[in-house]
Amino acid sequence: MKKKSSSSRRQKKPVPTIRPETSASPASATFPIVGIGASAGGLEALDQFLGRVPTGSGMAFVIVQHLDPTRKGMMSELLQRVTGMKVIQVKDRTPVRPDCVYVIPPNKDMSILHGVLYLLEPVAPRGLRLPIDYFLRSLAQDQEGRSIGVILSGMGSDGTLGLRAIKEKAGVVLVQEPATAKFDSMPRSAIDAGLADIVARAEELPGKILAYLQRTPLLVRTEEVLEDKAQSALEKVVILLRAHTGNDFSFYKRNTLYRRIERRMGIHQIRKMTAYVRYLQENSQELDLLFKELLIGVTNFFRDPSAWEQLSAEAIPALLASSPPGKTLRAWVPGCSTGEEAYSLAIVFKEALEEVKPRGKFSIQIFATDLDRDAIEKARQGIFSANIAADISEARLKRFFTKEEHGYRVRKEIREMVIFAPQNLIMDPPFT
Repeated sequence: MKKKSSSSRRQKKPVPTIRPETSASPASATFPIVGIGASAGGLEALDQFLGRVPTGSGMAFVIVQHLDPTRKGMMSELLQRVTGMKVIQVKDRTPVRPDCVYVIPPNKDMSILHGVLYLLEPVAPRGLRLPIDYFLRSLAQDQEGRSIGVILSGMGSDGTLGLRAIKEKAGVVLVQEPATAKFDSMPRSAIDAGLADIVARAEELPGKILAYLQRTPLLVRTEEVLEDKAQSALEKVVILLRAHTGNDFSFYKRNTLYRRIERRMGIHQIRKMTAYVRYLQENSQELDLLFKELLIGVTNFFRDPSAWEQLSAEAIPALLASSPPGKTLRAWVPGCSTGEEAYSLAIVFKEALEEVKPRGKFSIQIFATDLDRDAIEKARQGIFSANIAADISEARLKRFFTKEEHGYRVRKEIREMVIFAPQNLIMDPPFT
């Protein structure tokens, strides 16, 4: 009997079969990249997590942990003891490969572009650095709907803004059960922000990710199959949503609607759209969650800085110059989400008044509306996590915000400039 050659034996080596839907550009990685954020108590949670990742999962894991910038990084050596995957401390321009673990070095920020990790020198002072947010935001931009974010034990709220970016791109978010974390602030911040798709013990999260990736994607099917087999089920989902929430998603962009529904199906490991319709009929809470999923409100203070600079330097001074003294200017922010844009406008107007010093007294009344009543309620409170320091200058934080135990509150003089209200633009168009 002829002996098999070593090359043929190598060819029969098993290869990973778990792959997410392939909607990214050809330059992007074709395997799942999982971004993991951890801080205080994170080593124990990481041990539990990595120890339960099966051999040959086909996933890559990028770990961002708050590390002492003055000490040599030992994280990769410590984690290598609990996993058979290769654990690598990242160097600049490190390409990400499946079945590997990548660890951020001390005193660095990290980003990802086309599946390659880049290291940057931190710009923010040590106490204000948010390396988890920084990486997860770039992961969302790079991997889009295939991005996976995980938050484990840690103090503070680093990671919450990054998870919000992942949700905007229709990625999935998993969070360690706060009761099982040594420090529950980071997991609780993500959960309180309504961003967690799956909450479980650290050792259970790898299995949850694998189950999510093994779903049957809707969007890789042909247009004809979608029309024949899914259109009726999709319309029934729209009917159930309308009956439960009063909002009609008939004209919502179809691909976005499918992607959001697919995400919910993946979380529940439901493979057929018809089965998901039945699940919605039996679980009104899932209708609420799907509704929230379709209303993902992703915003931050002073988004698109150049636009705010132009508004401050040109638009507002021109309005003041062309208006009689004593006039009240009115502005409207539709789709205001949790209020960051509306408050940004109030701050910019206040600063412009102080800079231009017009003759006479001027005021502004800002109307901010959104379909999401929960978002409106949060906006009215004017309380935001400490992460906003990444988007707001230190001078503005001191001038327009009050520091509180878990973050910042917008000062009363700014809150009083904005009126928040729930509004459906289609059903209840604005007055003119």
